[in-house]
Amino acid sequence: MSDANVINVEKFHFFVVGKTDKLIQNMSGVRCHMSLPVSVGVLLVGLPYSISLAAQWLYGWPNKPGYKKYIEALKPRRIYCLTRAVLETLKYLQYGRLYFQWKSWYKNEENRKHYEKGITFGRRSNKLDLYHPPNVDRCEGVPAPPVVFIYGGAWGSGDRSIYCLLARQMAKELNATVICPDYFVYPKANVLGMIQDIVDCLIWAQESGQKFNFDKDNIVLIGHSAGAHLCTLAALFLIDGREELFIEPSKQAAITLAIRGVIGLSGVYNIVDHYEHEQKRGVEYVSTMHKAMNGVENFPYYSPTHLLKKLSQDKLDRIPPFALLHGTDDIIVPFDSSAKFCDLLTSLSVKVSLYLLPRVDHTEIVTDLMVPDRRFYHPIYSCIKQEYRKLLGAW
Repeated sequence: MSDANVINVEKFHFFVVGKTDKLIQNMSGVRCHMSLPVSVGVLLVGLPYSISLAAQWLYGWPNKPGYKKYIEALKPRRIYCLTRAVLETLKYLQYGRLYFQWKSWYKNEENRKHYEKGITFGRRSNKLDLYHPPNVDRCEGVPAPPVVFIYGGAWGSGDRSIYCLLARQMAKELNATVICPDYFVYPKANVLGMIQDIVDCLIWAQESGQKFNFDKDNIVLIGHSAGAHLCTLAALFLIDGREELFIEPSKQAAITLAIRGVIGLSGVYNIVDHYEHEQKRGVEYVSTMHKAMNGVENFPYYSPTHLLKKLSQDKLDRIPPFALLHGTDDIIVPFDSSAKFCDLLTSLSVKVSLYLLPRVDHTEIVTDLMVPDRRFYHPIYSCIKQEYRKLLGAW
């Protein structure tokens, strides 16, 4: 081969290699430019849809016939709202330390001197824990008044052991015997069954006061969220003499007289209004509420606000005083729930106090009652103690 041909071949080789390198560089650039939009698309579209579809698959699809439930489930607004609601639950990770605190305390057998654990009660053989007031001699002292604490959990979850630290501190702060019962939740029971369980706990308290040295005739109900709703309904059902409680009228009358008051923490009092709030948040189908109440048609039946409007004046006169506490930063149950309920009770001449707590959210109003170093421990207990003393009079 001549030198000229060799030179031409080398030039061709460099030309091809140069073009190939440029082509590879151009393709890499295209891939880089494409990867950013794809990543953004996955983040803004793929992730929310994945989270929302997983939530709906686990907890319930929209109540629509046939394929329409999937069309409703895929609406952009529902995806956005539901994803936001799911991501909001990540803040519960901040309670990891508190979780290990109560878990450890409840398992420690040395703490059994402070409470009676796993007492069976009621028609469904539920369990309750009873916490003794630390400043009262149980053998010789005056019987302490009992507080029955009903935890929340959206009518579908909860366990008495979670609230052991709260019950212990409440017994100390109020100088009371604190009773913390379990109750059947959905799907094991509907709301009526939950009310029956709470009333069964009150019957147990009436029958066990002498044994455990507490004053069975001075009971205060305290409930959080769904627990506040159930406390309120239990009191109103007893006053109304509901046959569906399946309790003798004489027992209903005795329990009604023993209830000195109800303290509601971030409670739900109008189920119709709360369902509308759930719709705005896009969680109405994954929520346990409508299932636990056997459908939207039963919302008025299970709404304290609706029940109050149907009571006669004689029964209204027997309603115990209410104290309502609600955080202004609550997005799960807006503070309007307590404010509107307070207005209704006032209009019906029922004694009621309302405390709107600045910067407190739905969880803090109960978790911050568990240990004294929590941010809102003292402000919240200050309100509870003030109302508790009023409910019991000069005790």
